[in-house]
Amino acid sequence: MLRKILIVSFAMTILLYSGCDKSPQETTQTKPSQETKMADPAPKTTKVKIATTKGDIIVELNEEKAPVTCKNFLQYVADKHYDGTIFHRIIQGFMIQGGGMTADMRPKATRPPIVNEANNGLKNDRGTIAMARTANPNSATSQFFINHVNNDFLNAGVRDAGYAVFGKVTEGMEVVDTIAVVPTRPGDVPVETVTINSITVE
Repeated sequence: MLRKILIVSFAMTILLYSGCDKSPQETTQTKPSQETKMADPAPKTTKVKIATTKGDIIVELNEEKAPVTCKNFLQYVADKHYDGTIFHRIIQGFMIQGGGMTADMRPKATRPPIVNEANNGLKNDRGTIAMARTANPNSATSQFFINHVNNDFLNAGVRDAGYAVFGKVTEGMEVVDTIAVVPTRPGDVPVETVTINSITVE
């Protein structure tokens, strides 16, 4: 009799244990997270080669931060507008400017000006490329400059709307340094012609 009681008691213990041991994690099928974040695609970048009589400069454009400016610049590149233009304004310790004048200092015809994208977070640091403009912030067309040093005062909000940076030199900064020390005459015009033979997409 005692043996039967023990067997029944053991069986009841097993039933109770098996009924109480199921947690929600075990009874609910795990679902894939709906918040799985896909890796952001790499920002689009384009490299161009500025071939000059002093050597080649490779520039990486930042189309994410300056889409309007980059599109405008690349259209001038596609049109071969820059071929045969010169660096017509050179100031050592400041910048070298080109993209709008022929060797005889005649301005080339341009398309309409673009909106100023200077407030895009990119700074006018050494080796960056930015758009030249007049006193009107939204007057940039084809002319650009490469900063020879950090020019913080050209950044948006420092003294005015700023000058739109749209890329940076990745190779050939020594060429920029060479151009920057070319002697100039009044008006910061180089006495030696420094020609942009071509600008092409790499």
